[in-house]
Amino acid sequence: MLYYVTTGIALQPPCLFVIQPGGEVIAAEGDSLTLNCTFETTFTPHLFWYRREKNGNINYILRRHSYGKDDNAPEFQKDRFDAELKDKSVPLKIQKLHVSDSAVYYSCWTLRMRG
Repeated sequence: MLYYVTTGIALQPPCLFVIQPGGEVIAAEGDSLTLNCTFETTFTPHLFWYRREKNGNINYILRRHSYGKDDNAPEFQKDRFDAELKDKSVPLKIQKLHVSDSAVYYSCWTLRMRG
């Protein structure tokens, strides 16, 4: 079994608060699951998903924006980790679950990219 824990938390600036249901999501290896994230803003934000590993490291998964500025980190390929920005939500879909996917997942948003 795999355990996914999500919580509504902002990571650090420039990430702003989002709404995520708290608690654990339990799924079997090989299954798919969706982690929900909603936000309230009148702006068009960049949405991000991250995950915190058991060792405490926080890894960037992906970014979505309504203007098509989407990307995934190389180790989180789009065929397994994907999200679609819809209205006021950006749910993360993880397919073909691996035991190594067990982690704490966070979403956040910002108004513009740095760099």
